[in-house]
Amino acid sequence: MERKTGYVWHEQYAWHDTGTHAGIYPSGGYVQPYHNFESPESKARFAGLVEVSGLLDRLVRIPARHVEAEDLLRVHTAGHVERIREQSATGGDAGDGFSPFGRGGYDLARLAAGGTLAAAEAVMDGVVDNAYALVRPPGHHAEPDQGRGYCLFANVPVAIEALRAAGKLRRVAIFDYDVHHGNGAQKIYWEDPDVLTISVHQDRLFPVDLGMADERGAGAGAGTNINVPLPAGSGDGAYCSVVEEVAGPAIRAFQPELILVSSGFDPSAFDPLGRMSVTSDGFRGIADRLLAIADEVCEGRIVFSHEGGYSAVHVPFCGLAVLESLSGVRTGVEDPFNVSVGQSPTRELSPWQRETIAHSADLAHALGRLMDSGEPGKP
Repeated sequence: MERKTGYVWHEQYAWHDTGTHAGIYPSGGYVQPYHNFESPESKARFAGLVEVSGLLDRLVRIPARHVEAEDLLRVHTAGHVERIREQSATGGDAGDGFSPFGRGGYDLARLAAGGTLAAAEAVMDGVVDNAYALVRPPGHHAEPDQGRGYCLFANVPVAIEALRAAGKLRRVAIFDYDVHHGNGAQKIYWEDPDVLTISVHQDRLFPVDLGMADERGAGAGAGTNINVPLPAGSGDGAYCSVVEEVAGPAIRAFQPELILVSSGFDPSAFDPLGRMSVTSDGFRGIADRLLAIADEVCEGRIVFSHEGGYSAVHVPFCGLAVLESLSGVRTGVEDPFNVSVGQSPTRELSPWQRETIAHSADLAHALGRLMDSGEPGKP
């Protein structure tokens, strides 16, 4: 079934400058200048394949716009916002010493958050059925008082809080399949009973001290934070099982008005920063399952906001697969990398992966019991 799918991309997202770092390390001394892992390549090539494949003609273009400082301040401290703004005159770092940005980074980060917000508004207003915001810089590591992991501002929470302030949204679910833990949303919504946060990630990859299954939220938000720390080597079977056995039951119990997906393609088998084995068909399977949940729970309202993914050659095919799922349009483009990973035994769900998923599934069912009892988030 073909759907009306919104799509956000702005050329300036490719102009976010992360310098000549060799991966994550600044050049100099014995470190020869190269590219930061978080470079424009994977995102710009993803946008290029969307156009060349012909899919762009079947999507609804949603213009990106800048969020205002007041939108950022619903999520971030005034000190953090001002530090990013001041550093943008010459370039600086988002806060952890490993997240560089060049001149104008403040405005580009506002444009990224604004792209996610524009996509979410279009879905909530019924302009489109669902949407993909191909934005940069990413946002899921940004915390209230600092940026981390290449992220300046928390794109998804900024969008959520703008919608809440406008009276368009109260209860929302975030599903994060980036290979790194979604620490930003976890910290921001730790005590919020109206935001369900689910992160599936490689166990103790980044941040190494966060993302454990026993981190479940606190206060009024107790039970609304669910982590699935998968072991390295997990592939299509594990990720699709997480959606079916953890995200599905939790989201159905929570009954959000909107699902927001932090869409990172660094679980790809070719990613330099992760050690997972997801194929483009695996990402398609994740999207198919999330769409089915959205259709059941919130009239199909789902928005994907782009996060990580550092294989410039494989991300475009993974992203196109997700957009094909969202739109219901198959372009006929085949992923050439399936030749090497399409039949990999790592695609199958293994017993040790199943054990982790089963534990997190218990947390999802516990949330269901909480909701049935009138908590959390219910008067």
